[in-house]
Amino acid sequence: MSVRELVVLGTASQVPTRHRNHNGYLLRWDGEGLLFDPGEGTQRQMLRAGVAAHDLNRICVTHFHGDHSLGLAGVIQRINLDRVPHEITAHYPRSGRYFFERLRYATAYRETVDIKEVPVAEDGTLAVTDAYRLEARRLSHPVESYGYRLVEPDGRRMLPERLAAHGVKGPDVGRIQRDGAIGSVLLEDVSEVRRGQRFAFVMDTRLCDGVHALAQDCDLLVIESTFLDEDEDLAVEHGHLTAGQAARVARDAGVRHLVLTHFSQRYTEPDEFERQARAAGFEGELSVAHDLLRVPVPKRR
Repeated sequence: MSVRELVVLGTASQVPTRHRNHNGYLLRWDGEGLLFDPGEGTQRQMLRAGVAAHDLNRICVTHFHGDHSLGLAGVIQRINLDRVPHEITAHYPRSGRYFFERLRYATAYRETVDIKEVPVAEDGTLAVTDAYRLEARRLSHPVESYGYRLVEPDGRRMLPERLAAHGVKGPDVGRIQRDGAIGSVLLEDVSEVRRGQRFAFVMDTRLCDGVHALAQDCDLLVIESTFLDEDEDLAVEHGHLTAGQAARVARDAGVRHLVLTHFSQRYTEPDEFERQARAAGFEGELSVAHDLLRVPVPKRR
């Protein structure tokens, strides 16, 4: 059975708190698992969430601040300890290769798994599979940072009334899907485009073109909202977003489900993030993330 969901492993910015672990997010996409920004403690959070090293296929790091990457050492060593039988691909800003290598080989261990490194150097497509296209866009932060966007290929939805009108039934339905036509009846005559689903992951950044490009038309957007709106000056100074800014991005991009995360330890009332996001005009589904939250990707329209 295919599963598409976000598993939130940690939601704190800069330092963990009693209730929030450093960052960590797993996207289950059918049979694959994409781990984003494994901060310190991610390996333990994976255990608590029921996520195994075997579930991982890609590791995507937005930038090399500790709360987004210090967990790499433990996760990579666990991948090797458990002898994950498939290749794992790691994406990260190319300017941070030195940090990735130091974390990958932070201590002695036996390498048993092939981890393929595909650094990000510019905006564009990182990988294309049958299930999705993975893209990256540059963000605005004091160190080089990229956000990630996953796009499912468009498919087609069969329309029963059109099939009946053209006399296509039984095994012929499968044939027209496979071959594109049966006699003079084309696939386009009995179906319509089914837009592929879209997911984006936007961490530490000010407002910039990359934020809007990543968020556009997303079914599920995970985005940082480190500060509340009254601290917007601090957000701009340190390269972050506020709850209202993130919500307006989602509103203007047509996002269906917005997940706010990466909260400063200065705030103790998560409900205020939701209030400010709603005040900014976002009317879709909204989650203020907490550790171990699970968020399903919205069903297709």
